[in-house]
Amino acid sequence: MGKLVTYFNDFLREIRLTENQVDDLITGHTTLRDRLKADEDLSKIIVSTFLQGSYRRATATRPKSGKRSDVDVVVVTNLDKEQYTPEEAHDLFIPFLDKHYKDKYRIQGRSLGIELTYVDLDLVVTSAPSESQKELLEDENFTTDYSIEDLFDNAISRSFSLSEDVLSKSLTLFEKSANEAVWKTEPLYIPNREAEKWEPTDPLAQIKWTWDKNKNCNKHYVNVVKALKWWRRVDDPDGNHPKSYPLEHLIGQCCPDGIGSVAEGVTLTLEAIVDDHPTKPEMPDHGVPEHDVFERLTDEEYDAFYERVKEAAKIAREALDAETVYDSATAWRKLFGSKFPEPPEPKDKKNGFTEREEKTNIGGNRFA
Repeated sequence: MGKLVTYFNDFLREIRLTENQVDDLITGHTTLRDRLKADEDLSKIIVSTFLQGSYRRATATRPKSGKRSDVDVVVVTNLDKEQYTPEEAHDLFIPFLDKHYKDKYRIQGRSLGIELTYVDLDLVVTSAPSESQKELLEDENFTTDYSIEDLFDNAISRSFSLSEDVLSKSLTLFEKSANEAVWKTEPLYIPNREAEKWEPTDPLAQIKWTWDKNKNCNKHYVNVVKALKWWRRVDDPDGNHPKSYPLEHLIGQCCPDGIGSVAEGVTLTLEAIVDDHPTKPEMPDHGVPEHDVFERLTDEEYDAFYERVKEAAKIAREALDAETVYDSATAWRKLFGSKFPEPPEPKDKKNGFTEREEKTNIGGNRFA
């Protein structure tokens, strides 16, 4: 038999998107992008399409029972934001949506949502980029469908292999220094119909930042994010704030570099939130520092969230410092719920060790 799978690896496998869910996402976004490219009218205004959001950043978790997976498709156009209102920009896509997704789409404030039986798609339209940014956005190595996690370890979540050519080119692109021209990203402008204005966002900067952070965290960062997103769902299933990306951004600011395991990263991140952010902080977005990702979060909502973090930090520390695998896994299960493996009852109840467990495999060291 091969190497035994650790508790945390089992847990992460249970909260990641399943292979079928990933296949559904790929089918959904590939079909949409192919149709956009082939459309006689829209193809004239489309510069490029690429994926953004938690799926691309590899921080997505398995959706709740009865819910569908979702993916964001950015459609970069050559539309001048000074000549088109947000509503006019969205309206250009209505005939296309009526043709291919009739009765399955909805017009949202900042995007066009498409609800299929197997996946949700968010179509995000942008105005024309600068010439320098256009070159990056058209680079096929950037528009690859592979997530950050796929590129770090292409066998981590699915049984497939990237071709050496694709992997090499994509890695080279991500490894470019932020100081080099290829990664001097600029905000893209997306239409806000409700505010009747175009607003800046920089998904490229978010992707690049996540890549660098994951590298600095010994490849554990994206799994720390997934674990804490899952904790949030288990801990407060009806809690709406902070939403997925603001929570991810806060985790990114609080997770220290150099962590040796997901268990350590979870514990230190929760403790850093408690120590450093007792009141609602300002969280400048990557690439668009004037945008505070916590802007829509009220002080009362943050205070309620903070109290839950304090309790979670205590449980995580108890789990990390536990002297036996049984006690440690039991505490992690208290934090993460039933998706975290239940440890077998200890054979030696006095010391808490099971028959197959060694004292060296305890606390956080047991959990990669």
